[in-house]
Amino acid sequence: MTSRRLPLLRRLPIVRIIFIAELALIARRHLQHLTKAERRRMWALVRRGRAMTAPERDELRRLVAKLEPRAFAGSAAARFSPVPLPRRLTRARY
Repeated sequence: MTSRRLPLLRRLPIVRIIFIAELALIARRHLQHLTKAERRRMWALVRRGRAMTAPERDELRRLVAKLEPRAFAGSAAARFSPVPLPRRLTRARY
């Protein structure tokens, strides 16, 4: 971490830092659904941005679908929600 960012983290309340760390762990769990090669390919496609061809966009959609974005959102919401959420929102493959 660079020294420029450290003062920002010192000003953040510890609860927010914990929330950010928990969200990162949830994201990591979902990223593990991809192989190392798929993760590399996804980042390469994301870096291309709008310059992607139609087949590349389809490939990116397939890779993102494998991450289960609905389950990711549900997991994050369930973790930070003060009330229990329905399982249909938080259900995932793992």
